[in-house]
Amino acid sequence: MTADREARARLTRGAAYASISMALFLAALKLWAVWRTDSTAMLGSLADTGLDFVASVATLAGVWIAAQPADREHRFGHGKAEALSSMFQVVLIALSATGIAVRAVSQLLAGERIAAADEGVIVSLVAIVATFALLAWQRHVIRMTGSLAIRTDNVHYKSDLLLNLGVIAALVLDRYAGIAGADPVFGLAIAGWLAWGAWRASSEAIDHLMDKEWPEDRRDQFLAVLARHPELRGVHDLRTRTSGAHDFVQFHAMVDGAMTVAEAHRVMDELEARIEGEFPGVEVLIHPDPEGLINEQGAAAEELLPGIAEQAP
Repeated sequence: MTADREARARLTRGAAYASISMALFLAALKLWAVWRTDSTAMLGSLADTGLDFVASVATLAGVWIAAQPADREHRFGHGKAEALSSMFQVVLIALSATGIAVRAVSQLLAGERIAAADEGVIVSLVAIVATFALLAWQRHVIRMTGSLAIRTDNVHYKSDLLLNLGVIAALVLDRYAGIAGADPVFGLAIAGWLAWGAWRASSEAIDHLMDKEWPEDRRDQFLAVLARHPELRGVHDLRTRTSGAHDFVQFHAMVDGAMTVAEAHRVMDELEARIEGEFPGVEVLIHPDPEGLINEQGAAAEELLPGIAEQAP
């Protein structure tokens, strides 16, 4: 388990360093392009890249903290640092979208035109190629680690592809097709896209911070694993949550009340082994109860096993 977490930490840190390097490279290119073109769409792309840099630094901090082992003050680990990092990115994206929209409206009302286009088109094409390379690496890291912070960073960079295509379209339409207002209109569209991306990216981070339960299908799969143990008489008060890349589960397991403590402990160990086999890395807390004893009230007292047990092989 420790080795797996160390490998995960290396991958997530590597992905964060790659994002930071890419953001610095693209920011330098786009700063030059803004100076040459005076394009609002390109300015929006530059602002987004600047925020990519800040967000990638936040991602690095988030994955580094999340990789730290549990300690006396954080007995459940530091996984929520990834969700906090994601929320920080969401705030930055929202601020960027607002600033770009204000600049675009101002340019549209003033009737301003861009000064040049060639440099902006070339820079945007370079940015698209470089972003594709980064996204491929991030997808590999996400498959290997399931990192929420890297996943949010990946969403942001995916939006960069459309953003750069929008910049190219704005420059070509304004400069070569002579369509006045194309640049600020595309700037507004980019701002709207960023705002929508921020809204979508925030949902999973909020779920982690609020300890939202697993999806129903995953809970059913978990119960099906428990139902296959012949000595388990019932399950209630099942609680699940995800913190970063770490999953936590706790539940009450009913066994024959005539069992000795040692026998009940054996059953709990066997349940934990089954869970580890089907849900690797999940941290489990099981409270054994004698069959028929339920002290909880409401939903926590609901028996969860019978319907699943009938379907179990």
